[in-house]
Amino acid sequence: MILPPAPASSAPATLGTVAILGCGWLGLPLARALVAAGYRVAGSTTSPEQLPVLAAAGIEAHLLRLGTDFGPADEAGLLTLLSGADTLILNVPPRAAAAGAYPTLLRPVHRAVAAAGVRRVLFVSSTSVYPDAPRLMHETDALSTRDAASDVLRAEGHFVPRYGQWLSTVVRLGGLIGPGRAPGRFLAGRRELPQGDAPVNLLHLTDAVGVLQCIIEHQAWGHTFNVCTTDHPRRRDFYPAAAQYLGLEPPTFAENGGSGKTIDCSLLRRLVPYPFQHDDLLAALAYC
Repeated sequence: MILPPAPASSAPATLGTVAILGCGWLGLPLARALVAAGYRVAGSTTSPEQLPVLAAAGIEAHLLRLGTDFGPADEAGLLTLLSGADTLILNVPPRAAAAGAYPTLLRPVHRAVAAAGVRRVLFVSSTSVYPDAPRLMHETDALSTRDAASDVLRAEGHFVPRYGQWLSTVVRLGGLIGPGRAPGRFLAGRRELPQGDAPVNLLHLTDAVGVLQCIIEHQAWGHTFNVCTTDHPRRRDFYPAAAQYLGLEPPTFAENGGSGKTIDCSLLRRLVPYPFQHDDLLAALAYC
């Protein structure tokens, strides 16, 4: 099922066409931002109830679900979504697949990108690809290959261009917070949690949307970027404060809490001119 976007009384000039596979908590506000900036946007949802929501936001809405029962009709729908698109934003989280099946889940997308002649792919990934070791993690500490041990890295590898058929950039987002995802609720009331000294690697929704839009606008292709705040408080400091901000019981952490990884975001900040809005995580609580 496809719903055309609602007509606009004074639509801006179209800058190009962006297809977003996955218009959920992150994808929908990103689609709205791109429409407001003047892009034609086609977006997919797995929920029929969301189709009119997307259409009302000026998005060409497509009902599409990837999975084990993906058949010829679904493949045709995927090609329709990508038809005429200059850029695909691939925003399908690994939790949408069974364990070990994430690369297989996205294989039809790889075929469709090639068949539709999409020129650019922005792959939304996660900093979970890095080992939980107590050191600074750079993009080169986890490589996108088709034979990597990690499901997510293998999936990333499928969209790294091999023969110049498209340009791509992989964006590894930190843990997302924002409206409906207040971090004070994540661990509230839990006792004697491990890794109290581990740094927090989070990212506000506003900045996730802004970074993805800025990459498209500034044609920052051919990269892998980490994206998170420069603020990395300890878990034992941040999560109790976040819970107390909401009036919830704060969590407690074991006395000898191990440390963990710190995500380095300096490459993105050097190459992409996006001004982060919520680098201070405690200040960001008011916007969640």
